[in-house]
Amino acid sequence: MLEDFKGVQERARCLYNEAKVEAALDRLAAEIGAAFGDADPVLLCVMNGGLIMTGKLATRLNFPLQIDYLHATRYRDRTRGSDLEWKRHPQLDLSGRAVVILDDILDEGATLAAIIDHVKELNPSRMAVAVLVDKLHDRKTPGVKADFVGLEVEDLYVYGYGMDFKGYLRNAPGIFAADPRDCD
Repeated sequence: MLEDFKGVQERARCLYNEAKVEAALDRLAAEIGAAFGDADPVLLCVMNGGLIMTGKLATRLNFPLQIDYLHATRYRDRTRGSDLEWKRHPQLDLSGRAVVILDDILDEGATLAAIIDHVKELNPSRMAVAVLVDKLHDRKTPGVKADFVGLEVEDLYVYGYGMDFKGYLRNAPGIFAADPRDCD
């Protein structure tokens, strides 16, 4: 099994190395800080993909904030999504709070749309979405967009910095495009 993932890594193409991803996180932190630094925000991490981004971004934000998380998934360690499964809702009271939803990638946006709708029901004073990666294609859920975007990628299956390949490789030190032959 591990040999399979080593092969995926060997065949993958690096789209953004670690230095470029870290520079994108620096820029995201500056943008989020300018917009939310005086707002007593809650950073709302979308698990599992948003974990690395949230951790790295939080240490760059030099103002008081709280962090919570939610877990909603359509992929379940597969390369294609299916029905949405809620595993955990936010625990902090978001009513009247500024909320920044942090996720690894905006692909088609079905999961993110459900998360946005759920957070709106919790009555935040304002809300924004930040993603590390925005995938460029025309299949996005209507109306779903990120307010803050770190990097853009072609319509490829990508992994690294929180994004997984069949549950693995979230810890890859960059953003990589898997070989299409590995994505079946």
